[in-house]
Amino acid sequence: MASPSLLSFLLPLLLSFFSTISTNFEGNALHSLRTRLSDPTNVLQSWDPTLVNPCTWFHVTCDSNNHVVRLDLGNSNISGSLGPELGELKQLQYLELYSNNIGGKIPKELGKLKNLISMDLYGNKFEGKIPKSFAKLKSLRFLRLNDNKLTGLIPRELTTLSNLKVFDVSNNDLCGTIPVDGPFGSFSMESFQNNGRLNGPELKGLVPYDFGC
Repeated sequence: MASPSLLSFLLPLLLSFFSTISTNFEGNALHSLRTRLSDPTNVLQSWDPTLVNPCTWFHVTCDSNNHVVRLDLGNSNISGSLGPELGELKQLQYLELYSNNIGGKIPKELGKLKNLISMDLYGNKFEGKIPKSFAKLKSLRFLRLNDNKLTGLIPRELTTLSNLKVFDVSNNDLCGTIPVDGPFGSFSMESFQNNGRLNGPELKGLVPYDFGC
């Protein structure tokens, strides 16, 4: 058995080693994202995968343990799509991708980001459905998906997000009825406007939630 003095020496090294592995994993995830994006103004030029970790990259913020906690790429003139690799940023708290030209579907893997506080994907070209997996984001306070091309229902699973303070899906092509349970009882109708097939607020027991879809 190792002596106490040896353990006290090895423990910080082991913790540093595993922290580096985790950070490199996050760097790999962000580099995978970069390969999916078109970046005509080179805002991602500093995203060099040969560096030890991504904490020195522009638009990336890390905590004291070198985990990525913010991704700030709002209004960056980028296009392309998102992939499942974003779900590997386990400590991410702020995902800011607003006002770009990103399209395709919103990855369901974003539901793995248990520490997420704010997700701003508005002002893009996202299509398809709002992932039901977002119901796992129990720390989420701000979810802005407005001004995209989203279709389908507002997932009823989102009514369980008790910390949600702001929810905006205006200017999409959603259908069905507007939930009234949980935090949805406090959202203004402006949060849902300009969805031609979205009805509501729903009359529970009188109109099926998928009415109009």
